Amino acid sequence: MRTRRFEWEGAEDTARRIRDWAFVPSDHKAMVAAVREIAGQVFDYRDAALVDLTKKYDGITLTPEQMRIDPADTESALRGLQPAQREALEVAAANIRAVAEAQIPAEIPPIELPQGQKVGVREVPVGAAGIYAPGGRATYPSSVLMCAIPAQVAGVERVVLVSPPSAGDKPSEPILAAAALCGIDEIYAVGGAQAIFGLAYGTPTIPRVDVVVGPGNAWVQEAKRRAFGEVGIESFAGPSELMVVAGHDADAEWIALDLCAQAEHGPDSPLVVASVEERVLDAIEGAVSSAASSRESVTDARLALVCVPDTETAIDLANAYAPEHLELVEEDAALLAGRVRTAGCVFVGRYGATAFGDYVAGSNHVLPTRSTGRFVGPLSPAAFRRKISTVEISAGAAAKLGPYVSTLSQSEGFPVHGESAMIRSKQ
Repeated sequence: MRTRRFEWEGAEDTARRIRDWAFVPSDHKAMVAAVREIAGQVFDYRDAALVDLTKKYDGITLTPEQMRIDPADTESALRGLQPAQREALEVAAANIRAVAEAQIPAEIPPIELPQGQKVGVREVPVGAAGIYAPGGRATYPSSVLMCAIPAQVAGVERVVLVSPPSAGDKPSEPILAAAALCGIDEIYAVGGAQAIFGLAYGTPTIPRVDVVVGPGNAWVQEAKRRAFGEVGIESFAGPSELMVVAGHDADAEWIALDLCAQAEHGPDSPLVVASVEERVLDAIEGAVSSAASSRESVTDARLALVCVPDTETAIDLANAYAPEHLELVEEDAALLAGRVRTAGCVFVGRYGATAFGDYVAGSNHVLPTRSTGRFVGPLSPAAFRRKISTVEISAGAAAKLGPYVSTLSQSEGFPVHGESAMIRSKQ
């Protein structure tokens, strides 16, 4: 693992330096250009582009008809799970559903304003949602649950899953099993940036959707960013990140495993540890080196170590850095958690390993990365619902509001707006 010590230069400057070191891959410009080219190919050639790009990036040749997965394959995959695997998925699904259902807001009746008009805002689900479940180095049935269940709780009628074909012509068996557990019957064997654009633009094989969500590598997230406007997205969700605020009595071995666990996602998963004591940082650095060297799944991720003046400034650093996952391994972690404003998910106390949130705690693991936690939060049913305003204006309200509309519209150079209102206010 690549480790670097950062001198304390204030929360904002230190966070910026860590981001500059950890976030920008050397081939970032080339990746952005490649994703832009993929977008153009899918827009112009639709199914033909998906076929060509799947062959290019996954080494698998599929016809458009073969991309659609038979629901019987998902049921077969679910039956093929080991009992312990199925039980774990079912526990995770139940917890995710419980948390998602708690986030559906109650209906609020319209309010009547002083001039007599009534204004209400109601929520409705989007018509179709696309879910991306990553493949490649690992397979993520947990991501299927994390995305599909909030969409279903939100009331979305059409939930579509895309995931790269693995060996053969289908997504991995665990992905298909998770889809069956969620009752998803529209699944396509296509991955990468091309899958995102296929969902966003629509093709003869894949009807377009309204929202695209899901974690993925930098290519997938860049595709989501570029597709925004054609479809809604939940956030910039990947690659994975972890920041730990380690107290004087933090267990270095436990924290090392937490860091190595996130490094399993890939070498582009930035890691940060902040502590008041250099000796704590030394212990964690040594424990990480030992743990990583004996575990083949741990990649050469970047680990930033920062000695902060005090615990309060560690939270200031976290708020400036806006990590996807934040572990507070401090005696007063519960109090400190209340000061956190930008993290995607906060794990409180020494037992709060991020791994619990990745799978079964009930919190959603589709979280904002690359500091986008400053303005967006975890995936929830809200990503699949939109608000609609309703306005009821009586004759009396029109008479009172019309002159105001006339005055404001004249000042903006839109006099016909005023006429439109005044013709009603005079009746």
